Amino acid sequence: MEEFHKVRRLPPYVFEEVNRLKASSRAKGADIVDLGMGNPDLPTPKFIVDKLCEAIRDPRTHRYSASKGIAGLRRAQAAYYKRRFGVTLDPNTQVVATLGSKEGFANMAQAITAPGDVILCPNPTYPIHAFGFLMAGGTLRALPARPDDTFMSALDKAVRHSIPKPLAVILNYPSNPTAFTADLDFYAEVVAFAKKHGIIVLSDLAYAEIYFDDTPPPSVLQVPGAMDVAVEFTSMSKTFSMPGWRMGFAVGNERLIAALARVKSYLDYGAFTPIQVAATAALNADDSAIREVREVYRRRRDVLVESFGRAGWDVPPPSSTMFAWAPLPPQYLSLGSLEFSKLLIEKADVAVAPGVGFGEHGDDHVRIALVENEHRIRQSARNIRRFLASGEETRQNVIPLGARA
Repeated sequence: MEEFHKVRRLPPYVFEEVNRLKASSRAKGADIVDLGMGNPDLPTPKFIVDKLCEAIRDPRTHRYSASKGIAGLRRAQAAYYKRRFGVTLDPNTQVVATLGSKEGFANMAQAITAPGDVILCPNPTYPIHAFGFLMAGGTLRALPARPDDTFMSALDKAVRHSIPKPLAVILNYPSNPTAFTADLDFYAEVVAFAKKHGIIVLSDLAYAEIYFDDTPPPSVLQVPGAMDVAVEFTSMSKTFSMPGWRMGFAVGNERLIAALARVKSYLDYGAFTPIQVAATAALNADDSAIREVREVYRRRRDVLVESFGRAGWDVPPPSSTMFAWAPLPPQYLSLGSLEFSKLLIEKADVAVAPGVGFGEHGDDHVRIALVENEHRIRQSARNIRRFLASGEETRQNVIPLGARA
């Protein structure tokens, strides 16, 4: 039977191959150290859980909620932006609560995309940035992921040579998967370019609070005039260890926020009200819980970089996010990231995310998530050291992906 049109437009989900192999190995009794999925293992702070329990006891909260988010939650998000970035938002017209930043991105794509619209998207990048627009009928044009002159040069070339003119450009800094960060000078260049050419800017800032340098990552909305063209997406998943709660936000340009809110009004009634009440308490609290989460990831990052380095695999230390973007060991580069990731499961009992799953330009890297404790990270390093020590024989027994019939 022929696949449906939208399903046919989606490439094979390469992470599924790794997931199947991981499940198979575990079924056989293997102790897999899972550094693949970016699924935080830390508990949600107790005061947030307590607020959820308090709110859920009120039967009035069991009714349908508000699709764009309850008023108190939208005010709390506006207050966070004022406190953190110095950006003033109208909670009634410039803030929408989303079911995580992923849903927000996907529904923004549905709201603004006409068939054939050109979207400028970094490669590699988080899959929804690309696939949300593919499912909405858009056409993708790749940009370099690093926020530097190569990005701006490619952006200029895309506008000059794309027919029709691009609708939107996607930014994601700190980046998943690469952990690249952008500064305000870069954002100012992009905003000026977007305003000149009438292009929408969509910024994913989900990792704003997971950083390890002294300078916090900025928001594109800090650039004067950015509100004319930009919407930014944030998430509470990593900041407050609330991934399963599915709580995020879109903020910025009123026209774009209104379009997203209208689409959402047809699709959902918003998150369960007690979740929104608890999220409000989280945003209105001091940042002590955020600092604790940040320090956990900092320690894990340091342990991973040090222990993997001693194992023979040099991993550049990320300055932000809960991921390391690790180049394949040189002796395994010819395999590509998917085959190498499968090999790690089979031979080292370690799961990582193949870089090709984030775009073809990521195929020489894998993404390593800091979602296991320090003891387990060291265990994975010991396994990898043994794997790399016996690597020559292993490599000879593997057929590179591109060489298969």
